[in-house]
Amino acid sequence: MNKIPNGYVNYKSTPIFTVDNIPKMFLHLHNTKAGVYGLITVLSGELAFYGFESRRGEVELTINIPAGGTAVSPPEYWHKVEFLNDETSFKVDFYADKHSAIVAENQSERA
Repeated sequence: MNKIPNGYVNYKSTPIFTVDNIPKMFLHLHNTKAGVYGLITVLSGELAFYGFESRRGEVELTINIPAGGTAVSPPEYWHKVEFLNDETSFKVDFYADKHSAIVAENQSERA
């Protein structure tokens, strides 16, 4: 799986998601913004990550992420997740180049 490049910083994080509060978009095909990597961290249970070759393409990658495990979704990569049990919880940290506009925008919102 991909790695987050050097010089990229965490600019935004999701809350901790469970089966009770997961936004439906995460369970359906979606992608990250251009220049943005998503670091998925599973805190409990197990999560399946499915990567697709294109928006309407076939599954090209399946990763089961156990508690304590991580996976990286690269920029503009079509994917979805699936809870493998009801005890699963996870969060996503978003990374972009430290000199990018998206990092600057989000840092000004945090101030």
